[in-house]
Amino acid sequence: MASTEAMKAPESLASRVWHGMRDNPTEFKWLAGILAAFLLAFFLPVGTARFDNAVLEGLALLTWYAREHVMLCLVPAFFIAGGIAVFVSQDAVMKYLGPAAHKVAAYGVASVSGSILAVCSCTVLPLFGGIYRRGAGLGPAIAFLYSGPAINVLAIILTAKILGFELGVARAVGAVGFALVIGVIMQLIYRREEAARALSQKGFEGGADRGRPLADTAAFFALQVAVLVFANWAPASADDSAVWHAVFAWKWPLTAVAGLGLALLLVWRWRWHWQPLAITAAAVALLAWFLPQAPVLAFSAGLLGLTLAAAAQPGDGDEWLGQTWNFAKLILPLLLGGVLLAGFLLGRPGHEGIVPSAWVGAAVGGNSLGSNFFAALAGAFMYFATLTEIPIVQGLMGSGMGKGPALALLLAGPALSLPSMLVIRSILGTQKTAVYCALVVVMATFSGLVYGALFP
Repeated sequence: MASTEAMKAPESLASRVWHGMRDNPTEFKWLAGILAAFLLAFFLPVGTARFDNAVLEGLALLTWYAREHVMLCLVPAFFIAGGIAVFVSQDAVMKYLGPAAHKVAAYGVASVSGSILAVCSCTVLPLFGGIYRRGAGLGPAIAFLYSGPAINVLAIILTAKILGFELGVARAVGAVGFALVIGVIMQLIYRREEAARALSQKGFEGGADRGRPLADTAAFFALQVAVLVFANWAPASADDSAVWHAVFAWKWPLTAVAGLGLALLLVWRWRWHWQPLAITAAAVALLAWFLPQAPVLAFSAGLLGLTLAAAAQPGDGDEWLGQTWNFAKLILPLLLGGVLLAGFLLGRPGHEGIVPSAWVGAAVGGNSLGSNFFAALAGAFMYFATLTEIPIVQGLMGSGMGKGPALALLLAGPALSLPSMLVIRSILGTQKTAVYCALVVVMATFSGLVYGALFP
């Protein structure tokens, strides 16, 4: 009589594969990844004009971003975020921005502090990560995240001047409303997690003011923000005010004065070693004198000198540099990869990526729900440097873009981008990031729809 085992039907191939996947999930993940990479490489349409151009556009956008934004925007933002993590009292963050803070004050502080920076969707990320990890509630932190690039006073003024008064006012009202409403909704959706997070942080002592006067700490951050703002001051146009022209003409001397003020604060008030900062000041002055046509070199020398001075300062300096480096490691690779992908998909302003610009132009005409949604969604994935969204929208409106979709793009585009989504995910997780992005896109869509109906 045959044994029970011999009487069993042979196991099917599908069953063996299933059991193998169940018993060795890691190995099968590796196999799936290798297979996907192989198929992608095998079927890449290399040699076709559109694909090759899209690759060049991705590299061109990445090159432009590295030259124009990394040293001037991101690195100063990393230092500010690292300073928040080390020198700002967690009690102060919890008092003004924490889950138990007065709601009006918390959202007011978050939206105002974000709006004065006039930064793009990527530069605001280290600052957002700094205040969120320091104990800020999810709602106020999200309000700060949106307000930094969206409630840019200069951008709103230029929108009214170039695209029309009504559109400028609608952008201002929509941006302020979005920062508050989206922050409140995120806080309500995740109120239980936020309550648990606040409880876990209660009584935590860390990163306090180190016994320094509040004025010193405020000056420390104000001088860094001044460096960030002046170094990135945009060129003036013929219609801009005399003050704007004057600031642009003196942007690098003003940046140098702010940097020198920071060095003096660190030496005379915080008792840092003066030798590294003195050598840094001399190097910056020499580069500015002999190479005035390349101010980024002098600026980079100042950042390098600050880095070395912090490394030579046990305690505060080491901690500040460590936190700055942590933010750089977390954010910079994702941003650069996201910029490359965004350039590949949509190209630089005025150029085409893998997605034909004619498709975009045809999809945003009129004031239908679909055109507003497409404008908000496309804006959310595109990367806009500060103020560049205005000429882009102006060109699209000249090609037939409706006023509603124009507003939808202005409300979603500057606040989001594919690179920023990748970084936000690393800070908040996939679910919260998806909810935040969905709220921005949906609210921008319906705002554009209503505006387009009122102002056809």
